[in-house]
Amino acid sequence: MTVVPYKEKEGSKKAQVAEMFNNISRRYDFLNHFLSLGIDIVWRKKAIRELKEIKPKQILDIATGTGDFAIEALSLKPDKVIGVDISEGMLAMGKKKIARMKLEDKVELQMGDSEKLLFDDNTFDAVIVAFGVRNFENLEKGLADMWRVLKPGGKVVVLEFSKPTRFPMKQLYSFYFKYILPIIGRMISKDRAAYTYLPESVKAFPDGVLFTNILDRVGFKKTICKPQTFGICSIYTGIK
Repeated sequence: MTVVPYKEKEGSKKAQVAEMFNNISRRYDFLNHFLSLGIDIVWRKKAIRELKEIKPKQILDIATGTGDFAIEALSLKPDKVIGVDISEGMLAMGKKKIARMKLEDKVELQMGDSEKLLFDDNTFDAVIVAFGVRNFENLEKGLADMWRVLKPGGKVVVLEFSKPTRFPMKQLYSFYFKYILPIIGRMISKDRAAYTYLPESVKAFPDGVLFTNILDRVGFKKTICKPQTFGICSIYTGIK
């Protein structure tokens, strides 16, 4: 069964996810850093370092949100980073941030559907996604389109929440995600569903070897999963 943010509403997962992120866009960055105790910043830096060896010049950041991952990718000194997202609210916040940092010449944010990317085949040296693939309506279709727009030899880097398996982190993580995070998220974001959907979507996501198997199936080679911080999230990589 597909996990959606607003169970009482009609509409596709894609439409509901876009609505949810529009609703929480103004508080998204604060909540991200607050609820993760700032560890999400460390995870992004580690994920971007996975691209250091290939020195990508053209990078596509899918589900870019407010652009944090795209901005972090500038540490690689690319010519251009393009970020795409389905949420107008998140993109608006990201564009303000990029303008404030005077990065418009390096980072471009635009509306875009992860399953119907408006780019030619073999366009990018790297495709990156942070905490976005579990929101795809059709995971395999989205990953296949990422493979399509990558150049041969290009690399994909996916940062996503996963499920710890060892005691006591498994139990602590489950308690925090189920009881603490939804309450704090609801109080600050004013969206009752968004931070209930988050743990539900993480629980439903095929993490670890299940995810690398899907990457393999759509054509990626040398796929690797690197768990981070006791398995709270994982960095996945693959080559075209």
